[in-house]
Amino acid sequence: MKRIITMQVLFISLTIAAGSSLTGCATTGAERATKATNTMQTVESDYRQVSMQVDATNASLQELINLNQIDMKKALDNYNTNVTRMQKLGKRLDKNTADMNAQGQNYFSEWEKQGNSYTNPQIRQLSEERRLQLRSVFSEIPEASIGVKGSLHSYIADISEIQRYLSTDLTSKGVEAITPVAQKAEQDGENLKTSVRPVLAAIDHAKTAMTQGGANSGAAAGGALPAGQPTNEPQNGGQQPETK
Repeated sequence: MKRIITMQVLFISLTIAAGSSLTGCATTGAERATKATNTMQTVESDYRQVSMQVDATNASLQELINLNQIDMKKALDNYNTNVTRMQKLGKRLDKNTADMNAQGQNYFSEWEKQGNSYTNPQIRQLSEERRLQLRSVFSEIPEASIGVKGSLHSYIADISEIQRYLSTDLTSKGVEAITPVAQKAEQDGENLKTSVRPVLAAIDHAKTAMTQGGANSGAAAGGALPAGQPTNEPQNGGQQPETK
């Protein structure tokens, strides 16, 4: 009797394990897509905050170099606060961008492995076509980001050096001397905001493609197709073959 009960428990355990394994495989692709799009959302938010912080930093810098400024100490403190915020945003954006790229690489790498495991050549071809389509869309993000990272770091370096300079020499002569450099930094900040727009557009495009495409290519990416979703397998003239 004890032996029968033990065998029953073992059978139930194996059944649950097999079911869990199948469920995990069916959702792995969707989970990776979610992780990738979540990191895109984070980077998108960072870029938007960078643009807003550029406005705040430039405004505080303009107040600081204003010849009619009465409370220079207060103006400097306000500028220092905004510079610190911009520095933190820059570091956070660098980290989150690296995470986004890593998640994207993992998503497409695992998709490729899954695609290579198919024995049906039509399914394998469909998987590869969809993977290349979405990878092309995802690659628009780094392409649009060319030069943006350098511009951001340059802007942060300039406002940080202006901060150190004015912390040492906050006299009217000191402010007058640094004004041309400050004005150039302000313009560089405006140019940075302009260069961010294509990056935001590329991220939005990739998020949309991976979200909508993920439903249609869930099986190809290692996930399950939703109920009622066509398999996208090629048919003869779009019709089912006749049963003989």
